Amino acid sequence: MIQDIIVCDHFGMTFATSRGPVQVVDSITLNVKENEFLILFGPGQSGKSTILNCMAGLETATSGNITVNGEKITKPGSDRGFVYQRINLFPWLTVMGNVEYGPKVRGIPKKERREKAQYYINLVGLDGFENAYPSQLSGGMQQRVGIARAYCNDPSVLFMDEPFGHLDAQTRYLMQNDLMKMWEKERRTVVFVTNNIEEAIYLADRIVVITNCPANIKREYEIGIPRPRSYVAPEFLELRKDISSIIDRTL
Repeated sequence: MIQDIIVCDHFGMTFATSRGPVQVVDSITLNVKENEFLILFGPGQSGKSTILNCMAGLETATSGNITVNGEKITKPGSDRGFVYQRINLFPWLTVMGNVEYGPKVRGIPKKERREKAQYYINLVGLDGFENAYPSQLSGGMQQRVGIARAYCNDPSVLFMDEPFGHLDAQTRYLMQNDLMKMWEKERRTVVFVTNNIEEAIYLADRIVVITNCPANIKREYEIGIPRPRSYVAPEFLELRKDISSIIDRTL
């Protein structure tokens, strides 16, 4: 039986500002299943990243509850990995140093963590670059390191906040392909934020369309298109048209 890994029960988020309280997340009720690839899709500045941050424990919801693996989320944890839009590598560490960082902090013996890190470095296609520093890598290669580092820490859930948003179109497509191959080989529950409709349909098991701020769920789509998917397949284009017709526009 497939379990619900993430359970969001009417959670909301309000920020205190100099102009008074601002509600960013209205009331989200959402379950994410084990090994599901779920996309949070909506316009820019709609609150998608805040939803993700609350699920990850980087921010604390001001109302309702969020649990991951049955535990109420109030802070970050090693069972949750995060890949950011902005490259967030340690510039003074090599590729190997960055990827093995989590296991090293947790006290995993050097031989064991190096073998594990090497496995994920190979999996993202960076074998041969173990001793390179982030400044010596392209943007796409740096993001591969970020994904390998997140996987190497053995999270049960991986949160990804527009990780390919800063890449050029061709590199973005290649990264989407590579991420799918990696996810199919090393399954994790993934919650992925994007405002790119093609990316959402290409990657997702399920797309949750988010309203404009304050964020709430507008509609959910179960994606039944077999993988690998084609951007020009009739069913892909039809779904793109349907989702495009309901999304809120940023003012």
